[in-house]
Amino acid sequence: MYIMNWEQLLSLKRFGDTNKRIRKEQDETRLGFEVDYDRVIFSSEFRSLQDKTQVIPLSKIDFVHTRLTHSLEVSVVGRSIGRRVGQKLLEKHPHLQTVHGYQANDFGAIVAAAALAHDIGNPPFGHSGEKAIGEFFKTGEGAQYKNQLTAKEYQDLCDFEGNANGFKILTESRDGREGGLRLSYATLGAFMKYPKESLPKKPSNHIADKKYGFFQSETDAFTDVAHELGLIQRSDTDISFSRHPLAFLVEAADDICYTIIDFEDGINLGLIQEEFALEYLINLVRGRIKTENYYALSNKEDRVSYLRALAIGTLIDEAVTIFMDNETAILNGTFQTALLDKSKYEAQINDIIKISVDNIYKSEEVVDKEIAGYEIIKHLLSVYTKAVNNSHTNQASNYDKLILNRLPKTIKLDEDSLYKRLLSVCNYVSLLSDSNAILNYNKIKGMHF
Repeated sequence: MYIMNWEQLLSLKRFGDTNKRIRKEQDETRLGFEVDYDRVIFSSEFRSLQDKTQVIPLSKIDFVHTRLTHSLEVSVVGRSIGRRVGQKLLEKHPHLQTVHGYQANDFGAIVAAAALAHDIGNPPFGHSGEKAIGEFFKTGEGAQYKNQLTAKEYQDLCDFEGNANGFKILTESRDGREGGLRLSYATLGAFMKYPKESLPKKPSNHIADKKYGFFQSETDAFTDVAHELGLIQRSDTDISFSRHPLAFLVEAADDICYTIIDFEDGINLGLIQEEFALEYLINLVRGRIKTENYYALSNKEDRVSYLRALAIGTLIDEAVTIFMDNETAILNGTFQTALLDKSKYEAQINDIIKISVDNIYKSEEVVDKEIAGYEIIKHLLSVYTKAVNNSHTNQASNYDKLILNRLPKTIKLDEDSLYKRLLSVCNYVSLLSDSNAILNYNKIKGMHF
């Protein structure tokens, strides 16, 4: 049985490299994996996350999370998990350190950078933004393009996926930026939670089949990364690979943060009563809580914050233990679930998620945001796709030309591929912040003067 190996999985290669990057030759004050983090955090695409919905939309309340604060927190948790796993892996495989020079912090840096970028491809208005783009092509005006696209191209649009869009952002070449952000292949591998294309949609319980991870336009970039890292190919007919092992850690960090921190937001907003926090969070932290410290806290936010910190620490320990217990299965591609699905706290986690779904995700404010998001995204796609395609066929109206003047140069009007034109419009809309999407919609509707 083929088994992935850590030296290959920790590749420092970047797009365009002709020579191998050796870990022992790295500048310890400017390590390649840490450069990845810097490149993500300084990118315009990452900055736009500061005005994108996490759960509660466009809230004026300071403590509610945006995509940006969520991504920073996932990155911090991911770094902790990665370092802890790295330390244990170097104890188990000492040659990685003695022969190749890898350090425990390398694992933390890779997971931190991938976690920082994990939501970079998400459209405005949360996950409803993805669904709105997909519905435009599945049942809306965009359905007219079905017969002009391949089955996989059309599926990319119908199931528009933030993870695939994120891979596009990180790797797509454009004028003056060959290879996108030029991240290390190790970080790109850890980013790829669903290393397969949009078709076939597999009715499989394997975690890597839950969604897809790249658009047809990034097939070459994806396969290049997968082969360089030595990921296990899972299909002889379609592009599908086993996950990079560190992708499990990125996923665990995300799972920990959205489970615990969304719950905390709901309590602080009054959507969930504080006594639920006591009942549900204390079930996670019974072995850690110091009752005298807890009862010394005088306000709800501090009490919930204390429990949240302990709960995150508990689940970090769980993720590290489960990963190390299953390292061999992860390396040979037979481990099929998210790490926390194996947690002894699974019941408590599911209880927290259920109450968050009922009280936060289905709250009036969130549902109203999703309804508005559908209408805004549908209209933007309708106007932009018409203008771009009419321009391509030299049939642009004066209105189309005015619209095109507002679109960025990244949308290539002379692109012969209908698929790439449509995808470039979707990518542009996905990069809009919530406020900019609303602003563009209002301008088009004549409501911004």
